[in-house]
Amino acid sequence: MLSTYPTTPFPSVRDGLDTDPGLQTRQVLAHIADKWAVLILCRLSTAQVRRFSELRRSIDGVSQKMLAKTLRNLERDGLVRRRLYAGVPPRVDYSLTDLGASLVGPADGFRRWAEDHLEHVHNAQQSYDARKAD
Repeated sequence: MLSTYPTTPFPSVRDGLDTDPGLQTRQVLAHIADKWAVLILCRLSTAQVRRFSELRRSIDGVSQKMLAKTLRNLERDGLVRRRLYAGVPPRVDYSLTDLGASLVGPADGFRRWAEDHLEHVHNAQQSYDARKAD
């Protein structure tokens, strides 16, 4: 069966230089394709502003440490805006930037694809594991 996927090769890494477009692309993808990043972007898209604790409660399985790290990466990449309000206790709100909002469609597409194909992926994993166990 012929593949319907593009046959164009991925950019090569040239000496690992930071100016390599392939390396730069992978660095961006490492942040935006992360499972927690996709879920955070989708959660932030449903409200103008969310507090850290709100995000943590709404994303099953994410630890406080991983949520903080992922939010920092998304903020650094210009996808999420962090606002700190002085007070007792201090309050921190997160929202999407325009750049982050432009990524919500593709991110939500990945999330929906994963939900729609959970059973297929699980069956393929079981089949693979059974073949490798023999």
